[in-house]
Amino acid sequence: MTAPMAISVVMPAFRAEALLPRVLAPLMAMQARGEVAEVIVVDDRSPDATAEVALRLGARVLTTPENGGPGLARNLAAEHAAGDILWFVDSDVIAWEDGASKLHHAFADPQVAAVFGSYDDAPDGAPWFSRYKNLMHRFYHQKASRDAQTFWAGCGAVRKDVFRAIGGFDTATYRVPSIEDIELGYRIRRAGGRIVLDPTLHGKHLKVWTPKNAIHTDIFRRALPWSRLMIAREGVANDLNTSNGEKLKAVVAGLLILSLLALPFALALWPVVLGLVGLALVLNWDFARFLHRHGGAVFAARALAYHQFYYVYSAAAFVWCLFEYHVLGIRNRLHVP
Repeated sequence: MTAPMAISVVMPAFRAEALLPRVLAPLMAMQARGEVAEVIVVDDRSPDATAEVALRLGARVLTTPENGGPGLARNLAAEHAAGDILWFVDSDVIAWEDGASKLHHAFADPQVAAVFGSYDDAPDGAPWFSRYKNLMHRFYHQKASRDAQTFWAGCGAVRKDVFRAIGGFDTATYRVPSIEDIELGYRIRRAGGRIVLDPTLHGKHLKVWTPKNAIHTDIFRRALPWSRLMIAREGVANDLNTSNGEKLKAVVAGLLILSLLALPFALALWPVVLGLVGLALVLNWDFARFLHRHGGAVFAARALAYHQFYYVYSAAAFVWCLFEYHVLGIRNRLHVP
């Protein structure tokens, strides 16, 4: 029987000293049990005691030559990692105790080049909006195809030889946390590797979202760069946030918001508004039930209402990218500063 491949945990960290005691605890326990070979924390030139705390907790610590974002930090770790598998875990994610065993099982298939999971159903953060954002991420990953088209580095792993062969994360294009993991997934697929989404590979997200940081991230770190990448190079995949069903929901959300804006000037539109509300609820029924199970009726109503707004600004970003590509002729705007 062939021994399982060694796993190197890679955690990029910036200003993470307060989070490290929680996020490193299960990983160090896995190392103590022999389930992972090492836990590498890459300090991205933090101004706090991130490196010192990581060392004190028993992790191997590397430091980036400059503050260059998580992609640069992960690439540096890949150069020094001893393991055959690079398991990326973000510094605000608590990996579940069975994570290493899930990866060993998945990578027993030699065709599998990468594996990623999802957030669990009990994210940190009391504000309703933060719970909504983290649960939305889980919902999409739990419902998506198991043969994935992209990759997620929040709690995902890749064979080190594959990672090195395709050049690691693109840090020239994505200098800040953005879609560098999605773009990596596209290259893994093009190289013939299979990417598996394992919905039982869990991590607890500790990030607290606000509408302000969510909108900025959704538009400038996700929707715009991902749209540009799909339009210029990859095409639009029928999976996760870009599935055909999601496109239909975005159209209905846009019509709903337009009708609400027009209603004060044309009261006769109220049957249209009610019809669109009903249609949006039907289309999002599974998500609404999911939200209700994890927060009750009031939480589900607030989250679903905001979700229509999310559809609109995400779709608007995609339409803008189509306009700049086909009308303005801007064909090489993948760079995210």
